[in-house]
Amino acid sequence: FGLHPNAEIGYLTQTGETLLKTVQEVQGGGAGGGASGGDDIVNDVLKDFLEKLPEQFSMFDINARVKEKTPFVIVCLQECERMNILLFEIKRSLEELQLGLQGSLNITDAMETLSRSLAINNVPATWTKFAYFSKKNLANWFNDMLDRVEQLTQWSEELNLPKSLWISGLFNPMSFLTAIMQITAREKSLPLDSMVLQTNVTNTLDQKEITEYPETGAYIHGLFLEGAGWELGRTGDEGYLTDSTLKELHPSVPVVHVIAVRVEEKSEVAQYACPVYVTSMRGPTFVFTGNLRMESD
Repeated sequence: FGLHPNAEIGYLTQTGETLLKTVQEVQGGGAGGGASGGDDIVNDVLKDFLEKLPEQFSMFDINARVKEKTPFVIVCLQECERMNILLFEIKRSLEELQLGLQGSLNITDAMETLSRSLAINNVPATWTKFAYFSKKNLANWFNDMLDRVEQLTQWSEELNLPKSLWISGLFNPMSFLTAIMQITAREKSLPLDSMVLQTNVTNTLDQKEITEYPETGAYIHGLFLEGAGWELGRTGDEGYLTDSTLKELHPSVPVVHVIAVRVEEKSEVAQYACPVYVTSMRGPTFVFTGNLRMESD
């Protein structure tokens, strides 16, 4: 149908993953809660998670370090509070299941459901209720959650914004982007509703190379492309969108400089209005519309 070969690769990969996941769920359901092999798997996962699970953030200590509640600080506080809710639910449910498996508590339907999710490597529904959009399996989801906690830990220690923020690691990425507009609007004494976001892609692939804050706006990373590629700029020029490279389904985007400008000042010439989503599921995971430079003539 004239589609890029990557489209077929993506379709077949998704179909295969769906098939294997269905088989895994059927096998997990048939094993039953009394199967010793299944219990061993659940116990191993449960112990591993409880050992790695970090403590909740001390909001009292963090608030005590706040000197001024800037928009960025407020975002940090909100993210820590939401992470605390998730960490509490994970710890509560795991400890409850552990007591149930030890015979100290009666096994409830909720424990059975959690046990089955751990056995088949699915994120439990009670966790996703307090979490964020994600399509990862349980093992990858848990490691991703630990990375999110690590970023918040570093951010909340001195309440200094990271030189480049891993925006994919936030519960509410749009709150951070709104904070950029709020700060710019206050600095320039402009109404917030007259501001829009503009994204300028740098030529820096590794966010660790970002050592200074930008004069305005903020640096972010953790974005990926789907259905396109990215060509780095030369001699200081900004890169641009290109056709997808074969077998490279989701190339990473270099560090992005996000700034807030007035509506009439936003650059739209040779720019592609690119929707940004939290996951490839799209739909309700929409965050905002960025602008990416298209290939020059």
